[in-house]
Amino acid sequence: MKNRSFCFKVKVSKVAHLLSTVALLVFFMVLSGCAKQISANARTPDAAMEYAEYFVDNGTGNPLAVVQYPAGEYHKGVTYVSYQGPFEDPYVAAFNHQTQEWQGPFRAGTSELGRREGRTKFDNHGKPTLLIDDEGYIHIFYGGHGGDKHHGKNPLGNVHHGANKNSISKRPLDITEWEEVDNISVFGTYNQAIKMDNGDIYLFYRHGAHRSDWVYQKSTDNGRSYSEPVSFLKHKRRSDIRAMDSWYAWASKGNGDDIIVGFDYHVCWDGGAGVNGRGHTTERHDAHFMMFNTKTGVWRNIKGESLNMPLTREEAEQKTLALDTGDLWTFNGTVKLDDSGSPHIAMNYGKDLGQKTGGPKLTHHIRWDGEKWSDGVKVNSQTFGDSRGDFIVSSPDNIQYYLSEEDGSDGLVSIWSSDNGGQSFLKTKELLRRPNATFAITALIKNAHPDARVIVGERSTSTPHRKIYLLGDAGPVGRPLSDATLEKDASVFKKLQ
Repeated sequence: MKNRSFCFKVKVSKVAHLLSTVALLVFFMVLSGCAKQISANARTPDAAMEYAEYFVDNGTGNPLAVVQYPAGEYHKGVTYVSYQGPFEDPYVAAFNHQTQEWQGPFRAGTSELGRREGRTKFDNHGKPTLLIDDEGYIHIFYGGHGGDKHHGKNPLGNVHHGANKNSISKRPLDITEWEEVDNISVFGTYNQAIKMDNGDIYLFYRHGAHRSDWVYQKSTDNGRSYSEPVSFLKHKRRSDIRAMDSWYAWASKGNGDDIIVGFDYHVCWDGGAGVNGRGHTTERHDAHFMMFNTKTGVWRNIKGESLNMPLTREEAEQKTLALDTGDLWTFNGTVKLDDSGSPHIAMNYGKDLGQKTGGPKLTHHIRWDGEKWSDGVKVNSQTFGDSRGDFIVSSPDNIQYYLSEEDGSDGLVSIWSSDNGGQSFLKTKELLRRPNATFAITALIKNAHPDARVIVGERSTSTPHRKIYLLGDAGPVGRPLSDATLEKDASVFKKLQ
């Protein structure tokens, strides 16, 4: 009996040991599976699942640009990003850097541009701008290209299409539900949103189509209401040529209470006027810089001289000119301060080749050395083509550009670096390359994490649908292909832009 009992105990012990071993194996298999999933999202593909380097494929038209700023923000471990999706509506997604997981995208509002009467092409001017307020609510500005005639008369310029709108997340740091609010001018386009240290929000934009003032609206209640638009760049008729003065600007936070603004001048020709009678073109020239003290309300130039507002072309030429580009046509970029408080300007320019846009434009770097502005220094090594991007100034000598550019028929995004204050640049890393494509790129994500610096959209002539990538210093942030494959805009267009 004792032997039988002992034998039974031994058998039970062996069974228990076997079950324990199986349980441990299952546990480690599950753990291994989780580890694989996390590392796969971190760009180490799992053999059992197909991954994409892009996070969505439903970008529409020209879904991103530097001028709509910021397009994304890193906040409390999460990078929030926005882009133009189906029917030119704003879409928002979020990437959690700890879990390596994506959420969204979710549609944040309804754009009039994507539903305008007689629409035969993408307008592309209402791309979203994203900002997080001090209470954690996410604000999206979108949908305008100067406003439409059905909105009435624009008091600060002319109109074109769409309506500038604002959507706010229904809950802090939650991108799943949105509320459209009526608190900004419908006549806006090219939104740039800035939050100051005290929580005040400034929304900069052009108040209408080409022949309009640039303005800002201010909010002191976390973006729930805004003051009336205040003009800072003036449009007006020229008496010497058949054209209007106009502008393109880019504003961002400077030091303390300052907002810094880089801008170029746009000659807005009448129909049939201009070089070779081309009429209205995108002819733009020069690089300008000025600062706005939000506490005193005073605008000043680099020498500290006060400026009359709204600024006219005549005063700008005398007091804010950083670079005279002569016959070269420009396309404005971004502006930053180094830790000595000196401004650096990115400006894209090139020769007029007789096209409506003049011709391709390459990115150049301009800086203030404390006494004078430098000449523009070309950032990449190309002799011809287009480039766009934004930069980091980690010290007066160290500058790093994130640049979309071209290499033959390949589109690529690269890092170009300078250790001599922008006197020369060297390509230090290639982040993304695709054949027979070009890339649209945003300005740097606000408070960017090193793994998520910029958002880029892959443009191909074969389809109006764009793959959207989140790029950091290690390359693209991937996602399971099934999650990145989304419903597209099925509209039919006679001409796609």
